[in-house]
Amino acid sequence: MHMCINETRHQQEAAGVNHLVGLHLDIAFHDLLDAAIGDGDATLKFTVFRDDAGIAEIQVDPGHWFALLDAAPVFQGDSYSHSIDYCIPIAHMLYTRYRNFGMQESRMNVLFENAKVLTLDPADSVFDSVSVLVEGGRIAAIGSELRGRAGNDCRIIDASGHLVMPGLVNAHFHSPGNLMRGSLKSSPLEIFMLMEVPPFRAAPLSARINYVCTMIGAIEMLRTGVTAVQDDAFFAPVPTPGGIDGVMQAYADIGIRARVSLDQPNVIEHEKYPYLREILPADIRRRMEAAPLQSDEELEALYRWFIGKWNNAADGRLSVAVSCSAPQRVTPNYLKVLHGLSQEHDLPYYIHTLETKLQRVLGAEKYGKSLIQYLGDSEVLDHRTNLMHCIWVDDADMDLIAEKGSVVAHNPLCNLRLGSGIMPFRQFRNRGVPICLGSDEAISDDAINMWNVAKTAGLVHNITDPEYQNWPDAAEILSCLVGGGARAMLAEGRTGQIAPGLAADLIMLRLDGSAFAPLNDLKRQLIYAENGSSVVMTMVNGRIVFEDGRVTTVDEAALHAEANEIIAENRAVWAAEFESSYELQPYYREMYLRASRQDVGMNRWVGGETYSASTAVGSKKLGDYNRGQPQIQGDSNVA
Repeated sequence: MHMCINETRHQQEAAGVNHLVGLHLDIAFHDLLDAAIGDGDATLKFTVFRDDAGIAEIQVDPGHWFALLDAAPVFQGDSYSHSIDYCIPIAHMLYTRYRNFGMQESRMNVLFENAKVLTLDPADSVFDSVSVLVEGGRIAAIGSELRGRAGNDCRIIDASGHLVMPGLVNAHFHSPGNLMRGSLKSSPLEIFMLMEVPPFRAAPLSARINYVCTMIGAIEMLRTGVTAVQDDAFFAPVPTPGGIDGVMQAYADIGIRARVSLDQPNVIEHEKYPYLREILPADIRRRMEAAPLQSDEELEALYRWFIGKWNNAADGRLSVAVSCSAPQRVTPNYLKVLHGLSQEHDLPYYIHTLETKLQRVLGAEKYGKSLIQYLGDSEVLDHRTNLMHCIWVDDADMDLIAEKGSVVAHNPLCNLRLGSGIMPFRQFRNRGVPICLGSDEAISDDAINMWNVAKTAGLVHNITDPEYQNWPDAAEILSCLVGGGARAMLAEGRTGQIAPGLAADLIMLRLDGSAFAPLNDLKRQLIYAENGSSVVMTMVNGRIVFEDGRVTTVDEAALHAEANEIIAENRAVWAAEFESSYELQPYYREMYLRASRQDVGMNRWVGGETYSASTAVGSKKLGDYNRGQPQIQGDSNVA
């Protein structure tokens, strides 16, 4: 039998449908349908009801194949009430038993021959010319003369003149920022976030916008050799099942490995910052206090739904993490609820902390201690915890992080773009703290290129210490880029190396390009010379998802075109949201300057802490600092 969504594109958009994908599964349901509709050759339309009362129009053609879209939140199309008795049991069975059937991976066995192989295994093995056999999504063998082990259905790839290595891991990312690439000038985090996540956004984005937005970033990552990403996805004003499904379905369709969390604050905006409540006019405080917030119970219920539906989906390629965004952005109870979910389901716990000097000041003002110490006292630090940024930390903070076995996510390009400061890399490494690397959101980098992130991590710390023997070397940066990312994802021993039994998350790079000509030191040239242009193939879970200059799983051109359409269609609405953020900028700036003048007993800025407000923005009015943004492909300004 055959099932297909019978809707136009406009109907799909009205429904918030994520994506129509040709997904097929051979299921012996003939008897079931015959019993339900009587005539095995008949075709009829009926309404499928999902648990969330979403409606989608389906055409059933018995006797062929199945293709069912598990995503339609609400489409008020024609209702065939005479078929409801038949639809409900069939739809329920399909939804509960085959909710992820569209994610069954299509793989082939592959034998790479004559490759230079960088394994990044514990022995740090490097082979000049060897074969790597991939079977069933896993690395089956490394060695010579493996063709005899390969079956007749195995694809043979001559990798002469190429490097095969584990794929890169983008260990900290926010996909919802993808559509704002190039939109904002550099500014401190607290000003930047006003534009990125407008406090007064009225309605959540549609599932389709979330889908396309996520796709844009995933395409770029696969093209440059990223095989896994940790996406701390935020949703303004609140997350919805449809919006979450949009993000997850994008990762399902494109084929990347992804851990995704819901980065959702649940306290009033002015409670997240020092001094802000007293600075704001009363009318703005009241607007902030009236903004929608979800309770601890609502967010926990949403997370349990999210975990139940998406954790370990797509043969384990898709999984869930938990996120509080930052400790000051959620209630103390919800901070602990998330830790409980992390323990219960063995999930990473994402926490932004001490990213800026202002956050150091906040800890002292609100909690009487640093935010790291607050997390320790709240008993939410352990080996699953991913601590993002960790710039304005002191020795006691770093000692506690090391004691708890938590991971630090280093985002050097974002830290530079937003002027947050330079993380004490060597001090963490000397304590044995695992470090992974992230691009952070596209809007804070304007690229999603982990080679650039790695190069910056390898260079920026050189200006923090005249003792050059403390500077990072290429080998440890590469370890952070791949192995550190696997550790952060709780995927050590499953990916991040080329070794038998591990997932085949591999990339292949040409060695005849400018980055490696001549080839003197492989690791140094990977970190300091490569920019992603040498990547010719990306494989995730044994499936080739990028080859011959194109992503193999989606229509890149169509998605890029649709992204531009989304911007054009929503420009007026988003301009109004940005206008409310412009209104707030002078108050946030006053808060920022006040915090910047506090003595916190350390400095993470290059050039000292002296701050001259008179020269900060020249002759511009404070409220105009980011006006004129964003711009899309040369179009006129939003505001």
